[in-house]
Amino acid sequence: MDKTSGGDKYNIETAEILANEAQHLPVAEATPIYEQLLLLFPTAAKFWRQYVEAYMATNNDDATKQIFSRCLLHCLQIPLWRCYIRFIRKVNDKKGMEGQEETRKAFDFMLNCVGADIASGPVWMEYIAFLKSLPAINGQEESHRMTTVRKVYQKAIVTPTHHIEQLWKDYENFENSVSRQLAKGLISEYQPKYNSARAVYRERKKYVDEIDWNMLAVPPSGSYKEEIQWIAWKRLLSFEKGNPQRIDTASSNKRIIFTYEQCLMYMYHYPDIWYDYATWHAKGGSIDAAIKVFQRALKALPDSEMLRYACAELEESRGAIQAAKKIYESLLGDGVNATSLSHIQFMRFLRRTEGVEAARKYFLDARKSPSCTYHVYVAYATMAFCLDKDPKMAHNVFEAGLKRFMHEPVYILEYADFLIRMNDDQNIRALFERALSSLPPEESVEVWKKFTQFEQTYGDLASMLKVEQRRKEALSGAEDGTALESSLQDIVSRYSFMDLWPCSSNDLDHLARQEWLTKNINKKVEKCILANGTILIDKTSMTNISTTSPKIVYPDTSKMVIYDPKHTPGAGTNAFDEILKATPPALVAFLANLPAVEGPTPNVDIVLSICLQSDLPTGQSTKTGISTQVQTGKVGIPSQLPGGYAPATSELSGSSKSHPVASGVSLKPGSNRQYGKRKESDRQEDDDTTTVQSQPLPRDAFRIRQYQKARASSASQTGSVSYGSAFSGDLSGSTG
Repeated sequence: MDKTSGGDKYNIETAEILANEAQHLPVAEATPIYEQLLLLFPTAAKFWRQYVEAYMATNNDDATKQIFSRCLLHCLQIPLWRCYIRFIRKVNDKKGMEGQEETRKAFDFMLNCVGADIASGPVWMEYIAFLKSLPAINGQEESHRMTTVRKVYQKAIVTPTHHIEQLWKDYENFENSVSRQLAKGLISEYQPKYNSARAVYRERKKYVDEIDWNMLAVPPSGSYKEEIQWIAWKRLLSFEKGNPQRIDTASSNKRIIFTYEQCLMYMYHYPDIWYDYATWHAKGGSIDAAIKVFQRALKALPDSEMLRYACAELEESRGAIQAAKKIYESLLGDGVNATSLSHIQFMRFLRRTEGVEAARKYFLDARKSPSCTYHVYVAYATMAFCLDKDPKMAHNVFEAGLKRFMHEPVYILEYADFLIRMNDDQNIRALFERALSSLPPEESVEVWKKFTQFEQTYGDLASMLKVEQRRKEALSGAEDGTALESSLQDIVSRYSFMDLWPCSSNDLDHLARQEWLTKNINKKVEKCILANGTILIDKTSMTNISTTSPKIVYPDTSKMVIYDPKHTPGAGTNAFDEILKATPPALVAFLANLPAVEGPTPNVDIVLSICLQSDLPTGQSTKTGISTQVQTGKVGIPSQLPGGYAPATSELSGSSKSHPVASGVSLKPGSNRQYGKRKESDRQEDDDTTTVQSQPLPRDAFRIRQYQKARASSASQTGSVSYGSAFSGDLSGSTG
């Protein structure tokens, strides 16, 4: 039956299946399933409601009350609370006046807890209906009942709920039924409050509609749905903290608390929500309430160190030292599995609250722990030096730690920083020498760097140069001999200070690039000459690029091809010939007529004039070749194009959009309509040849088309044209 214990115990689908199975089982068999589910999902109101309804169905009142006592205050959901009031009314139905009073108290308790819910309208209506149904023996009781109903109405109509408009109408009818004269004054008094509540309801509904009220509380996994819900709750909380209804502070705080409690039903495993809730209480001065929230948070998230430290901090800030100390001790546990951070923080806490001796005594005990790392030594030495003003104690602690952590470069650097602050240059050099003699080269990079910086800052020129040379020799064992040579980078390193450099940023970039090239200058580069003469650079020549910065994504250099047309003069010729064979003849003829130009942007007028004055084939002719058609100036138009499209008669006049035309103008589909009339008059035109006289051509495509038609009747039909006069006397020739 333990289906949820496994790799993912918070599996929602499995939980839903178990809950559905439990509904069809006897209550004795269903109880373990519900207990198992509620252990994982303690704020799942729908599971609590199913659980309690199972016992209500068996009339087990004691078990039902016990279940309600476990869930009601932390599951502020209307369906669960309506189930509660239904149980109360059932139990007290036959107890007469005493039972009615118990039911009334239960209604008051329910509305005090969930009356602010946007879905609480039916609860208010049910309570009002219950009050109206109470018997009244005399006029005094009747007057008291009416007064009670009026007070409930007046609370309901200023609560932003889905049923606020219906409640207002019912209230108007109620007052008018009691006294029209009194109703006028009361309605005018509460009308502005009702309008404000209705406006707030409309705004609140926008935030509430974004929330998934059927969501189960699971630990955050980073899914998109969870993030959306987190944002939705944050927005609703921010909206409520703004007090949009402008009510008094106590009522506003009560609504904010209600919203936080509802939020925690779904964000139960989110430590930031718990922290926000507690700090909101603390900022408002309710320290005790904040502590209670932290205690609930630690029960919900017992492994959260963040919340423990936050709770201990709050306890310490209000002077509850012993309570804070208990929290710190809970982080330490039995001391065997305590983390170095918990040792450090407890040591600092003791230093703040009990003094120097308490902290020193704890450090002496903590360093014996198997979980103690160099961090504890560094923390206590820093505390002794900075807080206790005891440099001798700090020096002794660092020396004691050096015996255990000589292999830790970070510890060496911290010890060196301490000695630098002490201005103890002799011990600093001795520390570096001791550490570098024991550290392997791959772990000594940062120590060498610190040693070099120290000599550059505090040493003379001879010691500076000596340490730099030793560093190069120590770190260049696996590199080329070029790494031992001096470079301009050394000068930059010696004579820079903080963010001041003896060169420009461009110089720095250039030097960095040169340094990389120097390291890779003697590495073999394997080249693979492809069939077409191109050269492929092997990836081995670029291996260090990918490690220069983890934030930069570099291209796959194994796919890099160098364009080198001079390497093999004939390379690529065969491929170009294959392209020409597959090119349509019309396109080949068009390309052959294009003049040789320089640069990427030729003169548009020249190209357009050539297109207009060239007779190009529209398809392959079965009788004559391309060259014959171009020379005679006659181009055969096939009866059907390769795609199976047979051009209409009007399309043969030169205005077709499906193949090249003599005019060179390609019409858009939307422009066919405006040329329809001209197509009828163009059907008698000769499609064999088209010539243009040597006159300047307009640049507008439409006017070119009109110009060509107007001159078609007087154009020569020799099969060749001269277009030089249209632009200059130097550009003339035959289109053939």
